Amino acid sequence: MSIHSSSLQALAQSIGSRTPSTGDYSLPIPGLGFYRREQPAAPVVCMIEPCIVLVVRGQKQLWVGGEGYPYDSSRFLVTSLDIPANSQVLVASPEQPCLGLTFKLDLRMLAELIAQGDLPPTRERAVLKGVGIGTVTDGLLNAFARLVALLEEPEAIPVLAPLIQREIHYRLLKSDQAGRLRQICSVDGQGYRIAKAIDWLKLNFDVALRVEELAARVQMSAATFHHHFRQLTAMSPLQYQKWLRLNEARRLMLNEHQDVSSAAFKVGYESPSQFSREYSRLFGVPPKRDMAALRGRAGVTDPGPG
Repeated sequence: MSIHSSSLQALAQSIGSRTPSTGDYSLPIPGLGFYRREQPAAPVVCMIEPCIVLVVRGQKQLWVGGEGYPYDSSRFLVTSLDIPANSQVLVASPEQPCLGLTFKLDLRMLAELIAQGDLPPTRERAVLKGVGIGTVTDGLLNAFARLVALLEEPEAIPVLAPLIQREIHYRLLKSDQAGRLRQICSVDGQGYRIAKAIDWLKLNFDVALRVEELAARVQMSAATFHHHFRQLTAMSPLQYQKWLRLNEARRLMLNEHQDVSSAAFKVGYESPSQFSREYSRLFGVPPKRDMAALRGRAGVTDPGPG
């Protein structure tokens, strides 16, 4: 049996034993999560953080800006920014569930590894999209298998997990997705500036957005900022802000039982009717009907990035 297949088998066994039913599971290892899906599912709205998503059994697809990114046990998904997307389960069954893991990227660690200078220079000058599909290698899979194996040895996690996590970041910087990750960590690059703008938007989504002011904040012209923002996220800055507002409003209505108007005003809308129209466009149904459906499915976990 090859390293690839033995590592996949070990990961599938470990993930399967720790995911008793459909859902997303957090773990004692920081930044690592497992997921299980038992049937194919239509695309569901989600926000993907900078991370790598592995499938060890089954197949999934991420939709960003109308483009599909399918991935399975031979291809991993990587995102270098916080990206609004739709996650879809393509292949899964109760007998052969779709199993996998998510691993949050540490952009500071990536920057530190790049600064050490032990990696070959990248020739990529173009701004790449913030999401891509990479080839799973034996080295990457083996590192993940060793990280997951630490769950059997909890006392070793604080000592050994950081070492293996560092190795995973190193291997990603040696992978075919290195350019995508490097552009976000390069402080003189456009990708880094867009990431800073996204950080600001996430904290200030409820205030009126003036694109020229946000561009100036990250030291870019408005035209350049708008172009690169759309290239990386498949959205304009205003669309991104709207996505953040609508998802926060959904959370407020579902978890804090706020009514439609209260939630709309809280996230920055001045018109509840405009809010309802834009909400219906994103989620496919008006807010009240969406809440009724979500509460009716209480206890069922929607597919997230995993």
